[in-house]
Amino acid sequence: MRNLITSAALVVASLFGMAAQANAEESKAPYVELTNPVPVAVPGKIEVVELFWYGCPHCYAFEPVINPWVEKLPKDVNFVRIPAMFGGPWDAHGQMFLTLEAMGVEHQVHAAVFNAIQKEGKKLVKKEDMADFLATQGVDKDKFLATFDSFAIQGQIKKARELAKKYEITGVPTMIVNGKYRFDIGSAGGAEQALQLADQLIAKERAAPKAAAN
Repeated sequence: MRNLITSAALVVASLFGMAAQANAEESKAPYVELTNPVPVAVPGKIEVVELFWYGCPHCYAFEPVINPWVEKLPKDVNFVRIPAMFGGPWDAHGQMFLTLEAMGVEHQVHAAVFNAIQKEGKKLVKKEDMADFLATQGVDKDKFLATFDSFAIQGQIKKARELAKKYEITGVPTMIVNGKYRFDIGSAGGAEQALQLADQLIAKERAAPKAAAN
C-alpha cells in the first residue's frame, strides 16, 4: 500500500511539474525587457527603434513590411533607424547611412542603397565607391565625401555603437520599443507578428502614464 501511495504521489508530482513547465513556456514573452531602460531620443514620444544593416538579407526582406507600417504610425510615436556596427562592412555601411542621414537625403536613397547591395552585388565598402554610386542617385559627391569624414559623423558613430551596446543586441533586424523592450522577427514569430508586437508594446507604453496616475 505504501508503495502504491508513493507511486501515486510521484505521478501527481510529475504531472504537476509538466503542467508548470507548459504554463511557463506559454507565458514566455516574445520580447526581452531591458534591465536598464535606455532614454529615448525625443522625450514625450514613444520611440520605436529598428537596428539594421544594409548587408543583411533579412533586413532587406523586412523593408516592404515595415515601411508601410512606419508611414501610418501616430504622431506620438517616433521611429528611428540605427545602423548596427559590428566591424568591417557593417561599419562602412553604418557610416554611409549616418552620413546620408546627416545630409538629409537618407530617405531618398535608402531603398536604392539596399537594392545596390542586395540585388546588384555592389559592396559599397569604400567611400569613393559609395560616392560614385550615390552620385547616380542625385547625391552631391563632394559633399558626401566631406561629410563622411567629418567630426560630427564620428560622434554619430560613437553614439550608434553605444546604443547598440545598451540595447544588448546580437543580430539584426532588431526592434526596441521605448528603450525598454527588445525583440526580433524570430522571437516575434515573423515579420508581420513583429509589427503586431510593436503595436502592442506601443499601446502598453501609451497606457502606462494613465495607469500610474490612477
